[in-house]
Amino acid sequence: MSISINIAKNLREVCFGGNWTCSNLKDNLSDIPWELATEKVNNLNTIATLTNHIHYYVIAITKVLQGGPLDSKDELSFSHPPINSANDWEQMLEKIWVDFELLATLIEQLPDDKLWEDFTDKKYGTYYRNLQGLIEHTHYHLGQIALIKKMEGFRQPFEGLKPSKG
Repeated sequence: MSISINIAKNLREVCFGGNWTCSNLKDNLSDIPWELATEKVNNLNTIATLTNHIHYYVIAITKVLQGGPLDSKDELSFSHPPINSANDWEQMLEKIWVDFELLATLIEQLPDDKLWEDFTDKKYGTYYRNLQGLIEHTHYHLGQIALIKKMEGFRQPFEGLKPSKG
């Protein structure tokens, strides 16, 4: 399997499931009502803000893979339109799922030798660094989302590795 195809697979898994951690964005966000998604817990970012922050970088990298410029700015990555209803939250999530799949499809089309080229500018490192970094970044914020859910009393059954008998 090519490296590009494997990166796309890992991106899909952190978003949609099937990864080694048995945790993914879609499952973690599927049972969150919009009120909890927008609720400030202690001094933490809201779940909606963390979700949008992850999505911000998916959009930025997608644009580059489609031939556009890298014009994202870290200071803008935590801003998002207001979420005032269940419909607003669901629309945001649907857009995220579509955009994750689009990015994974674009990554699959990259020749492996492209992964070692500079990502728009030498200062940003290689395509590989940015694509793998996006997956790591998503796992990092997914962990924050899972912790906020637990702080708010949400419990999700663990469906991962089962202890062996014997």
